[in-house]
Amino acid sequence: MKPKQTIISILAVLFVFPLMGTFAQQAPNSGSIEVITTFDYPGAGNSTLPQKINERGDVVGEFIDSNGVVRGFVRCSDGSFSAPIVDPNDAVGFTEGRGINNSGTVCGDYVGSDFTVHSFFLSGGTFTEYDVPGALQTNLLSINDAGDFTGAWFDDVSNIFQAFVGHGGTITSFSVPGPLSTFAYEINNSKQLAVGYYIDSSVILHGYYRDTNGALHFPIDPSGSVATILFGDNDRNWVVGRYADASGVTHGLFFVPPSSFFTFDYPGSASTSLNGINDLGIICGRYVDGSGIAHGFLARVTGTPPTQQAGSGMKANDSRSLVTPLNPSLSAWGGGMPAR
Repeated sequence: MKPKQTIISILAVLFVFPLMGTFAQQAPNSGSIEVITTFDYPGAGNSTLPQKINERGDVVGEFIDSNGVVRGFVRCSDGSFSAPIVDPNDAVGFTEGRGINNSGTVCGDYVGSDFTVHSFFLSGGTFTEYDVPGALQTNLLSINDAGDFTGAWFDDVSNIFQAFVGHGGTITSFSVPGPLSTFAYEINNSKQLAVGYYIDSSVILHGYYRDTNGALHFPIDPSGSVATILFGDNDRNWVVGRYADASGVTHGLFFVPPSSFFTFDYPGSASTSLNGINDLGIICGRYVDGSGIAHGFLARVTGTPPTQQAGSGMKANDSRSLVTPLNPSLSAWGGGMPAR
């Protein structure tokens, strides 16, 4: 792994475990975010990190055991769990579940014997390995019902992570201008909105969204944020994520483009992250307890939370994305580590 790639990966990993959080700020009558249930992948001492949720209520994610081994999982809508998801080429005990669609197809990534991150699709018990052609590292982060997928890839030419969207046999790569890295975390079924985050030249994290015309809108930062990550969206163009403030606390984030925000913190927790949302307004996320163990939860959006406009420090710039059609030969699909 190249030195700069290693540095960028380490910087991204620093945000894998959120910082400290605060108590919930619930909304008045017009709407709120309400916790439905909590869950943990079975086993003593496991940290549970949900990533995405489909319309059926199935959740994909990963868990970290007491030895630091990372495995993917699916929590079905009936509350049952899959066996640990382990890519057959995982050589170091690191396989992540990142995305799931309504057909139950899962995508994710793993570290192989070359100590480099590669990605996979998993459908019907069959793994299909996937790497962006020419990339040294590929991280798949979501898949929608049409089989479109998003993620980030790294090469030693640009020396940055570039975001990408895969659609119809073509990979479209793009980056926010001038960053160290750009990551694409999800594209909704309507293809109106792709969301993610980027790391700027001062090593600050900011959210962005990419609209149906390919325009990038950035930076997306709620007032008081020193690090913002947008993780998931739905066909209502509701977006979820998290942000850290200057005092070192991390809050769950509900965002309605172009610039409206609502903060949610799991009651009594040390940290909150909202990672996925489906069209029914069901959110999967996690909170961290006082001992540093992460727990999954499901929450429901009731009404429309009363979002607040961003402060004067927030800008929503409109910049055309940098597009690189790679036209790879994708297999059965027609085809640094990002934050969790």
